[in-house]
Amino acid sequence: MKFGSLFSGVGGLDLGLERAGMECVFQVEIDDYCTRVLEKQWPDVPKHRDIRDIEELPYVDLICGGFPCQAFSSAARGRNNAPDLWPEMLRIVSINGPEYIIAENVTKRAIERAEADVQELGYKTGVRRIGAYEVGADHQRNRWWLFAHAHDKSKLSSVLNAKVALLPEIREGIWGWQSFANRRRVAHGIPSRVDRLRGLGNAVVPQVAEWIGERIIGFDKVYLANER
Repeated sequence: MKFGSLFSGVGGLDLGLERAGMECVFQVEIDDYCTRVLEKQWPDVPKHRDIRDIEELPYVDLICGGFPCQAFSSAARGRNNAPDLWPEMLRIVSINGPEYIIAENVTKRAIERAEADVQELGYKTGVRRIGAYEVGADHQRNRWWLFAHAHDKSKLSSVLNAKVALLPEIREGIWGWQSFANRRRVAHGIPSRVDRLRGLGNAVVPQVAEWIGERIIGFDKVYLANER
């Protein structure tokens, strides 16, 4: 399964989906530092800078992105003057027409608006809050996730909902955060310190993205095999 990454940051979402078995076809990131990280970690993946300048991208099975949340963030304390870039992600989805969409944001309100928009395009959707602690981390780091697929059968949401309940038992109860990281090398590739802290602070936890990617691949193989 091939995916395209929007608002890639330092590649936390990309790293997780690759470890689930997907292939990254393109990345879009405007930040200079984050782009340098992507160029180092994914040297062979085509890079695009400003999403607003993109008119066409290669077709992919899945488009993902943690669209900027400044326009919805309460932390800005009334200074929400950053551009709202969800409409740009929606535009790319409309042009590309992928089977699957993954969108991530820190606020539920932003994700619910995104859900309504992709439903208008005909996608079946589901929304979940999944935190880093649910994959065994010792911090909460809640994020809201939108899952959308273009199939008539709306089973993906029910599959994800059923599996989410098992996350703490599977990840934390068996390995714990540090042990799980050592076994799977899930922390590799995510930078830290100084400028890197900004990239890390905005990054998707790769373990969560990996788990989501595994569920989507399994759904695609099992539930949709008879439709193709």
